Amino acid sequence: MTRLLGLAALVGIAAAAVPQRSALRNDLPQPYRTTRDWGALPPGVKWAAVTAVEPAPDGTIYVIHRCFANSCAGRSEAPILKYDANGRLLKAFGERMFVFPHGAAVDADGNLWVTDARGEQGIGHQVFKFSPDGRVLMTLGQKGVSGSGPALFDQPTDVAVSASGDVFVTDSHRNGKNNRVVRFTKDGRYVKEWGRKGSGPGELSEPHTIAIDSRGRLFVGDRENNRIQIFDQDGRVLDEWHQFGRPSGIFITKDDTLYVADSESGPRHRRARAHGNQEGHPHREREGRPRVRVHRRLRVDGAGSFRCRGRWRGRGGQRLRRGGPASDARAACQGDGSTMSRLPTPAEVAARRSG
Repeated sequence: MTRLLGLAALVGIAAAAVPQRSALRNDLPQPYRTTRDWGALPPGVKWAAVTAVEPAPDGTIYVIHRCFANSCAGRSEAPILKYDANGRLLKAFGERMFVFPHGAAVDADGNLWVTDARGEQGIGHQVFKFSPDGRVLMTLGQKGVSGSGPALFDQPTDVAVSASGDVFVTDSHRNGKNNRVVRFTKDGRYVKEWGRKGSGPGELSEPHTIAIDSRGRLFVGDRENNRIQIFDQDGRVLDEWHQFGRPSGIFITKDDTLYVADSESGPRHRRARAHGNQEGHPHREREGRPRVRVHRRLRVDGAGSFRCRGRWRGRGGQRLRRGGPASDARAACQGDGSTMSRLPTPAEVAARRSG
């Protein structure tokens, strides 16, 4: 009996020592105004799932959405909407070209690149390059055909264009067959690829997003491995970072400030990420309210304003949100159940160390 009482006491002490799960928080400062349904829409169109927001060098903004609900399959709506900075619709294009528009990028010449991460009804599994007026300038991949090798994709998720014009495509969404990064020249010639399914260095599992810093390094959101892998442009692994949860979107500003959208960690992984050079905020969820998931895209325009896109669950309709200075993007882009984090600039790091 004494032994049992002692054991019970030890168990009680151990239980008391385990931190109790804190209540979900939603009390962090939020000084920004949310603009719901920003941007005029074509007649008869409602916001579908918005997958990308891309500022162009001339100050215009491209918004990519999935036509109706979460798919463009069999739909006649234009998935690509071009706006001025005030939300006035300038152009709509891309009708009947996409199944599941996903990632996007704007190159130095103002051309828009968009990936299609599914395939059905004879379309999909491609990457398109559009001129600023919506003309198709280049197509990578074969229409409606899933595959591997130099000429085919399987659910390409995102695209990035280097300063020299080389094109990098992350290839394979959930349960995809490739899990790779593919490099092309600016005229679409296949150069090389790297990656395979796995969790080791250089291996990938649902590479969901890609961005390039000022040094030309590739930051790949290796989402199912809960990390960002950093490569040079030949595919050599330079580093991997694990402090961003499940990275769904990455954006790097001209001063190499890194913003990461984590949409899938969920309340179970809510925490303030604040170690090393990285700072972030915990996930937020209000009891009895739907969660907004910032999946793939948050962008900072030339004026220093940022935009992030979210998709509400449990409430009809979507929203785009515009905030203030990019240095404070984390405050306005953070939504219930999602995290947006950033790395400070070198000057900020130096100031902290000296302090």
